[in-house]
Amino acid sequence: MSLLLEAVVLSWAAGFTAFLGAVIARLERLPEGELKQEIQHGVVGLGGGILVAAVAFALAPKGIENLNVYVLAALATAGGISFFGLDEFLMRHGGSKAQFLAMLMDFIPEAIALGALFAHEHRLGLMLALLIGAQNLPEGFNSYRELIAARSTRRSALTWLLAVSLFGPAAAALGHFLLRGHPKLTAGMMTFAAGGILYLVFQVIAPLAKMKRHWAPPLGAVLGFVIGMIGAKLLG
Repeated sequence: MSLLLEAVVLSWAAGFTAFLGAVIARLERLPEGELKQEIQHGVVGLGGGILVAAVAFALAPKGIENLNVYVLAALATAGGISFFGLDEFLMRHGGSKAQFLAMLMDFIPEAIALGALFAHEHRLGLMLALLIGAQNLPEGFNSYRELIAARSTRRSALTWLLAVSLFGPAAAALGHFLLRGHPKLTAGMMTFAAGGILYLVFQVIAPLAKMKRHWAPPLGAVLGFVIGMIGAKLLG
């Protein structure tokens, strides 16, 4: 299998896990109550933990390695401000789709980076694909619930989340053809995404995960970070 084809297939599979998460949310039949709320908040925390792990082990290290301190700080800050602006725009025009936004805004640049990295940093590309797939599963679960709460139909919510997987191959091919051999540009894009993801984690996802006197949500975040740490250890 060629490196391009491998990157395209892995990016699609990583995106498809968002649809699998949505299917799990669609089939979930727990009775309404405290246990259901704790599990749902725990899944939110799990997704947040994996996102932090993606920043810590895949996105930020490339920026630190390839960019000078001024560019590094500027791009990370610009990412956070840009995601803030987009979140505010959505809030003022029909409500925030925070979980769905978080999934798209980290999946697309990560998939571009995956395509760019595969040719010369194959193991890092594999680790990035693993982290993308791991984070998209709980994000798909949460995004489905969010879309249903925003009055989307079940079919349209599943269709949107299935369509997300198709962004992966296009983004990976774009990264392969345009960013391959340009490590500074790739690192800059990853740093920008890292800043934006951190904004979404602390502004949106972490508050959604919190429950008074319940420990599953923060422990879910710890578990998500551990999953990312194990992936970095095995493939880094």
